[in-house]
Amino acid sequence: MAKTESPPEKTTVNIRMTESFLADVDTTWEEQGFNSRSEFIRAVLRDALKHPEFNRADLKAMLTSEAEIREGRTHSSDEVKAEYGLDGTARDDE
Repeated sequence: MAKTESPPEKTTVNIRMTESFLADVDTTWEEQGFNSRSEFIRAVLRDALKHPEFNRADLKAMLTSEAEIREGRTHSSDEVKAEYGLDGTARDDE
């Protein structure tokens, strides 16, 4: 009978963050269907290690874009084309 391997030993790591950032983290992991905050943070760190080409500025830009989408502060390409008369129709101010 083959010997079963035990899971790797885990170590607890403490991090400090603001209460508002922690609230954002908690909202995000729950919305994305993770089972726990720790599971979510491990997944985010794994992604950061696998995709080091994203730097802090890139990640901040993506987060800002996501917030703008959720808050309805973005426009579709069709809306932008219509606004600037690029869709073949006259603009509202013409």
